[in-house]
Formats: sequence, C-alpha cells, structure tokens
Amino acid sequence: MPFQKTPGWLDWYTGPSKPRFKVPAGAVDAHCHVFGPGDEFPYADERKYTPCDASKQQLFALRDHLGFARNVIVQATCHGADNRAMLDALAHSGGRARGVATVRRDVGDAELHAMHDAGVRGVRFNFVKRLVDFTPRDELMEIAGRIATLGWHVVIYFEAVDLPELWGFFTALPATIVVDHMGRPDVSKPVDGPEFELFMKFMAQHPSVWCKVSCPERLSISGPPALNGEPNAYRDVVPFARRIVETFPDRVLWGTDWPHPNLRDHMPDDGLLVDFITHIAATPELQRKLLVDNPMRLYWPEQS
Repeated sequence: MPFQKTPGWLDWYTGPSKPRFKVPAGAVDAHCHVFGPGDEFPYADERKYTPCDASKQQLFALRDHLGFARNVIVQATCHGADNRAMLDALAHSGGRARGVATVRRDVGDAELHAMHDAGVRGVRFNFVKRLVDFTPRDELMEIAGRIATLGWHVVIYFEAVDLPELWGFFTALPATIVVDHMGRPDVSKPVDGPEFELFMKFMAQHPSVWCKVSCPERLSISGPPALNGEPNAYRDVVPFARRIVETFPDRVLWGTDWPHPNLRDHMPDDGLLVDFITHIAATPELQRKLLVDNPMRLYWPEQS
C-alpha cells in the first residue's frame, strides 16, 4: 500500500516565484531535505508524520531556479536513521551537495567512513518532543565523540523554552554545534527579553556554536503577504534573525527548509523566502558570509 501523507498537512508549493534578490555566486542552501519517494526509500515505521514525496530531482530544480550553487541536505525524522534517500541525493549531486545524517549507537565505523566519503559532514540530534522519541543522552554523547574524530559537527533542533534544561548537555558536546532555526524563539516575546537573551548568551559564551537563521514561516505570527497584505513577509521574525546575523556574522547559515514538512496554515513561496534574506543580512558583506563563506568553511573546507 502506498504511503498516505499525514492528514491536514500541506504539499510543498510547486510554483515558486523568481527571487528579486540575486544571491551571490556560489551561494549554499544550507538546510533542505529529500523525502522518499516512498516507494523507493520507505519512511520509517517509528515516524511521527508522513510527508509528501519530494525527490532529489525536484530539489535540484529548485536550487537552480532560486540561483543557488549548492545544497546541504539534512536527514529528516520521517526517515529515521535510514539515510539512503539523503545519500542517494548526494551521489547524484555532482559534488554540489553535502549531508547531515541521523545515526544510532550501533552504527559501525565502516558505515561512518562510507558516509563521510559520500559527503556527510554532520549528525542531527532532535529534541523537539512532538517529532521524535527520547534518545538517552549518553547515547548521543557517545555518537558525538565518534563523529568528532571525522571532523563532523552536531546539528541540534530544540525549542527555546527547553534551552535551560539542555544547556549543560549542549556545551559538553565534543564537536562544533549548529542550531536549527534559531532555537525556535517565540517571536511574540521581546527580542531583548530574557528568553532570547539566553540564546544570545549561549552563542556568545560558546564560540563553537553556529546558528541557522532559517524558517521564518514556522516562527512567524504575522505571517506572509498572501495572508495579511503586509509588504514585508514574516516581519516579526526579522529582529531576531537580524540580531544574530549582525552579532555573529561568521557563525550563521541560511536554508530554505524545502519541502517545508509539517505545515498546516500556509505553504511558503521559496522565492519570497530568498527575498527575506535582504531583511536579515542587510549588506553584501553579510549576505556573502551568510550564504557563501560560512557554509563553504563548514561543509567544503577544502574548497573555501
């Protein structure tokens, strides 16, 4: 029986606009996914959701349409620790993609080295309770120690309210840390309020912590222009992302999050997401750091 998408969740938008903002040459979409296709790369039995299929061919077509040169493909929770769909996309990218995997404690050294040769440069630890089951922290720490010997980093996905509880664990990880989606701040709260100040302190005190200033469509309350007529899409997210970019310009990344799983209220236009970049990185220098220099240093250091 074919996989059936989780009811109520939207399909990704098939007609993205052409961005008005022309990204700098060599730009990297540093956070995106491939899903299935399910009949070729089945979704994990333990998944919390079933997405619509989103193939490598469709991802690469979007990359070219938006003007990007490269992708970083992040393993999605719906595939669990079966990284085959992501690895297949890397194999067909012509060297223009790197990967972030999900692994378990029982992963063998030979498998880790094979993934490195395929282009994997990190592992992802997900702490968003509605998306994954709990993994013991000693297991995650063991994995982090093993992948650090390969020069990989750890991508962490969590929600802002949980940072105080997770702080000690995160700062003990023996590898570079990359935070997904700014740690999901509550943008209805002040940008200089205690919750976001804690995140800024987290980055300031730990130079090994990087941040993806991505996913305004998940964080915004004001929403996109199509919903409320505002000329500046996701305007309430701008102060948070811009503060991170301007404070830590050498440790920020950006990505589309295509194909935007788990959304119910609206599906973003990826062209408008690219135009959002100019509001959070206001100068050509900051734009180049965000889109070219930083991701190349982290994922293609041999070419940067």
